[in-house]
Amino acid sequence: MSRTWWRNPIAVVLTALMLFPLYWMLNVSFTKRESIRGGDLVPVDFTVDHYAVVFRDQLPYLGTSLVIGTGTVVLTLAIAAPASFALASMAVPGRRILGFALIVAQMVPAVVMSLGLYSIYNTVGLLDTLPGLILADSTIAVPFAVLLLTAFMAGIPRELLQAAQIDGASHWRTFRSIVLPVSRNAIITSALFAFLWAWSDFIFASTLNREGGLLRPITMGIYNYIGAQNQEWGPMMATAVVASIPAAVLLVVAQKYVAAGVTAGAVKN
Repeated sequence: MSRTWWRNPIAVVLTALMLFPLYWMLNVSFTKRESIRGGDLVPVDFTVDHYAVVFRDQLPYLGTSLVIGTGTVVLTLAIAAPASFALASMAVPGRRILGFALIVAQMVPAVVMSLGLYSIYNTVGLLDTLPGLILADSTIAVPFAVLLLTAFMAGIPRELLQAAQIDGASHWRTFRSIVLPVSRNAIITSALFAFLWAWSDFIFASTLNREGGLLRPITMGIYNYIGAQNQEWGPMMATAVVASIPAAVLLVVAQKYVAAGVTAGAVKN
């Protein structure tokens, strides 16, 4: 018998422990309100009423989150892709300092950034607006995307870029026709991380878009079920389940691209 037989049972136990909160979320979402406090491991008093409440109340918030996530992806890639190409392929002054600044930017807590952005938004009139929230979420996504894309684009063979220049292609044409198609995996990975961050953001949403009404993301929609004296656990968990579906689908669809994109640039030939 193999000496490593014990690894599989341990892996199963650890996986079950990590997935148990997801199961409990599903369990509570299908349990009647009066039976939730019983703590049954299976929904004995089964109901779908909580999901009816979600589709009645939360669809505007889901639509808002979709708009914010999509806008964050577009803005992040519009800034990060050309910036990464410049850092990877051109003699940009202060490139090392800029790379270090991007790393430091990711270390700044979102709470600290939200306070600074609140002061700025209050002055320029971007509080409680979708563009303001898209811009705020992009401040987190852009540094990560630039670092990831720069690492990948730096590994593109120089001969490929030089061949394009010999054929008369400008930097923009080389970027658009060669670099972007070759960098597909890294771009999809950056887009996915940007979308997931915007989709799950609560700090910026609660600080910069608290009075946005129906133009608030789903993370604030869930917050509607939390009161000072009472919490509606059933609708809250049902909303969490529904809100998890788009993220789960994207992760499954983009899994192979993410696996290739995350390791891009880690090893150079």
